[in-house]
Amino acid sequence: MAAVHVTVWDDRDRVGGGRAPTASRAPVTPAAAAAPAVFIHNIFTWGSDSTYGFAGQRPLADSRRLLMMDRRGYGDSPDTARSDFDVDAEDIVEVLGDGASSAVGLGGAHLVGHGNGAVAALIAAARRPDLVRSLALIQPSAFTAAAHHPVVADLLDRVRDGAPGIPDGVTPEQYLHASTEGLGMAMPEPTSRRLRAVATSMRERPIWEAEIPLEVVRGAALPILVICGTWERAPATYRAHVGLPLMAVSESLTDSLGGRLLRVPGYYPHTQEPAAVNAALREFWS
Repeated sequence: MAAVHVTVWDDRDRVGGGRAPTASRAPVTPAAAAAPAVFIHNIFTWGSDSTYGFAGQRPLADSRRLLMMDRRGYGDSPDTARSDFDVDAEDIVEVLGDGASSAVGLGGAHLVGHGNGAVAALIAAARRPDLVRSLALIQPSAFTAAAHHPVVADLLDRVRDGAPGIPDGVTPEQYLHASTEGLGMAMPEPTSRRLRAVATSMRERPIWEAEIPLEVVRGAALPILVICGTWERAPATYRAHVGLPLMAVSESLTDSLGGRLLRVPGYYPHTQEPAAVNAALREFWS
């Protein structure tokens, strides 16, 4: 049993007429045998969230099981004193073994990660490539893997040289406001569930401490899809400080891992352009 919560979506027996899905009545068809997909979210969110998570990918459940993992401290997973990408990677491996690859026999599952969740997915894939069929990375925060790029190098210099952290006394709601409306974006409703996710994000282990095992992932010869926004509609400050480094990382990882890069409009590809992302994932998994 995995230590984290996983929301399972499986709508295959609704296609063509019918009943709510149940494991016992799932038809034995090629679609039913399709490998499942495990999704790992970024900060401020949880797996099934409609604002920053993967609710927009629910249509993909018409052809396979989707497993939306809540990282520790997020969604319905247990609290954690400090969110950590290495721990998340171990949880992903456990989910792959317990709830994904075991459901379809040998061959494993497709992994989809966004932001910090994509870093955990990369680490998990390196640890157990036998459980992974493919790797889709949505704007991965794998900054150390692209440290040679000037834009990323500037970002790493800023954070490593003592860029201001979160001041004492700042509440999750204040931090959410500063991270959204403070940058020119809409602030989601500060529900208790959202604020818990923000509080966990505030004490995550810095993502620039992650050592990305590029050689191991490349040696596993996994199919790689990197999805990145074009960021032209993003607020200028957000684009300069976040968007440009993320685009550079996406390009670098695509080259390093021999993957394919998909650019879509906006700056939250899977929520702002779910149809385009879903179509790309369907093609990638076929």
